[in-house]
Amino acid sequence: MLSNSVKMTYPILQLKPGREKSVKNKHPWIFSGAIQTMQTAVEGDIIEVRAANKEILGYGFFSAESQISCRMFEWSLKPEDFDSPDYWINKLQNAFLLRRTLIINEQTNCYRLLHAEGDFFPGLIIDVYDQVAVVQFLIEGTAKRKELLKKCIHYIGFRHIYSRSSSSSRELQDTAEKAGWIAGEFNSPLTVLENGLKFEVDFIHGQKTGFFLDQRDNRATLQQFTKDRTVLNAFSYTGGFSVYAAAGHAKEIHSLDISSEAVKMAEHNVRLNFPQTNHKGIIKDCFEYLRAMEKDFYDLIVLDPPAFAKNKHTVDKAARGYKDINMKAMEKIKAGGLLFTFSCSQHISKDLFQKITFGAAADAGRNVRIVKQLHQPADHPVNIFHPEGEYLKGLLLWVE
Repeated sequence: MLSNSVKMTYPILQLKPGREKSVKNKHPWIFSGAIQTMQTAVEGDIIEVRAANKEILGYGFFSAESQISCRMFEWSLKPEDFDSPDYWINKLQNAFLLRRTLIINEQTNCYRLLHAEGDFFPGLIIDVYDQVAVVQFLIEGTAKRKELLKKCIHYIGFRHIYSRSSSSSRELQDTAEKAGWIAGEFNSPLTVLENGLKFEVDFIHGQKTGFFLDQRDNRATLQQFTKDRTVLNAFSYTGGFSVYAAAGHAKEIHSLDISSEAVKMAEHNVRLNFPQTNHKGIIKDCFEYLRAMEKDFYDLIVLDPPAFAKNKHTVDKAARGYKDINMKAMEKIKAGGLLFTFSCSQHISKDLFQKITFGAAADAGRNVRIVKQLHQPADHPVNIFHPEGEYLKGLLLWVE
C-alpha cells in the first residue's frame, strides 16, 4: 500500500429518529428529508453519519445540491484516513477481482472496472478499453479527489486515464474541469475485443464512454437466434447488436439510428468483422421508421433506445414512448418473430416495463410470449443493498 493511516474527524450528519434503518441495512443514499442536524460541510466533503441517539453508522460523500444529501461508501464504526490511497485501492482491487474472475480473458479486453454503488463506490465509473481507463466523476465527492484516485488506478496497473466527467452540476464541472487526459495518452478511436469480435471505440467523442458495455451478454444471446433471419437493429448506435447478428449468420441486417456518425461507425464495425455481410445503415428517426416500415419484412427486431425517463417526473411520458415503439414493432414483425426490447431508464422498474410491453402487445393484437428476461452483465453488478442499481431491463419476446 502507499501510505500510513492517520485518524481523522469529519463533519457529522445526524439523522431524525427512526431514519437509521435503511442506513444500517447498507442502503447508500440518505435523502435531505431524513436529516435532523448537519454540521458545516461543503459540497463533496466526507461526512460521518450518526443515528438520532448519536450511534456512528458510517461515512459518505456530502452534497448540498442534490436531494441525496449523502452517498454512503463505508459502514464501519471507526474513522479511517480516507485521504490516503490505501482505502480506495482496496475497493478498486475488490472490483478488479470480480472482473478478472468473470469477464476478462483473451477474447474480451473491454469492460466496466468500477460501477459506482454497484461496487460500493458511489459517484465513480471506470470503463476499460484495452490499456485505457475511462473515468466518469459523477459527484463532487469523487471529482475533488481526482489526483488521489489517479494514484489508485495507476496502482492496479493502468497508465492511460481519460476523464469523461458527466453531471449537470455546475460546481462539479468547475472542479472536474474539462474532459481530458488525467494520465498518459492514447489514440482514439481504438479497436477492442468483446467475445472475440472487434469494435472501434471513440472514448473521447462517443456517447457515455464510447461503447455500451452493459449489453455484452444480451448481444451474445442475440447471436444464437439470428441465423437466416432479417434483422433490424433500431437505435443501433455503433452497431453492437448488428455485429453479433452478423456473427450469427443473419440473412440481412439493418442498423437504424438518427445519428449519421453512429451509423457510419456501425457500418465500419460490421465490415471490420464480416466484410461480406449483407448489412445496411439507415439514418432516420427510429419512431418515424417503425411507424412507416414494411410489414412482415423483419423477423428479428432489436429495440435498445436511450433512457426515455431521465427522472421520476418523466416516467409517464417515457412509458408512452416505450409502448409506442414496442407496439409498432409487434404490429410489423413477421409471425414467429423475435423482439429484443430494452429500457435503460433507472426510473422504469422491471415490473412497469413488463406492463408497458403487455399494453403494447394488447394494442397490437398479437399473441406474445416472454422467452427470456434480459439483464445487465456481471461487470455492472447490482449492490444487493441498492436495488435501484438494476437499471437495465430487457425482454426477449416471441410474437405469433
